[in-house]
Amino acid sequence: MMTIRFSGERGHADHGWLKSQHSFSFAGYHDPQHMGFGNLRVINEDHIAAGRGFGTHGHKDMEIISYVLSGELAHKDSMGNVKGIPPGDVQRMSAGTGVQHSEFNHAEGQTTHFLQIWIEPNVTGIAPGYEQKTFTDIEKRGTLRLVASSDGAQGSVTIHADARLYAGLLDGDEAATLALDPARKTYVHLVRGELEVNGQKLARGDAAMIEAQSRLELGKGHDAEVLVFDLAA
Repeated sequence: MMTIRFSGERGHADHGWLKSQHSFSFAGYHDPQHMGFGNLRVINEDHIAAGRGFGTHGHKDMEIISYVLSGELAHKDSMGNVKGIPPGDVQRMSAGTGVQHSEFNHAEGQTTHFLQIWIEPNVTGIAPGYEQKTFTDIEKRGTLRLVASSDGAQGSVTIHADARLYAGLLDGDEAATLALDPARKTYVHLVRGELEVNGQKLARGDAAMIEAQSRLELGKGHDAEVLVFDLAA
């Protein structure tokens, strides 16, 4: 079974300096039909205005991934990390017993566009942790590159969750496939462009929620960037 969630069906928040679209219930957006999918809890597509950002705030027992699309995200946390996250980097922060952090766009005249992703951990009460790695366009071109996993396979960042995250870039005749475990859930989020997912056409911001299927086929892309989540049911 595959269910399509179109981009315009997502929740929306406009705070002036922050424009955000929520795939699942978050903050002031509540939809009992979309509280998460498997152990995937949050995908927020955020646009942060120049010189603005999220002040210091806390998280606990959550795996948080930042995926920057354009601009740069300045990160600072209570673990002592002060980092810039450019497009192509995947940042993982394990909140564990508790962490404080801030995220800002310090660039003049440039909006920072990024995805904030939360995945529920399979272990709680651990020490907070941080990891950041670069995945080039070449690595993602015409394939699904593993960028986050529970065991750090293939050089991916390590998350404390029963999940795997892949990123791909597909255009023209490029195609990618992935074998699925029908007992698990798969969530496909189209970051940009157009793409066919198991024969169904998706546009920017659309998502496919897949259950009880054994194969994922991606193709007929037009400047497509896609994230694929393999999730615990």
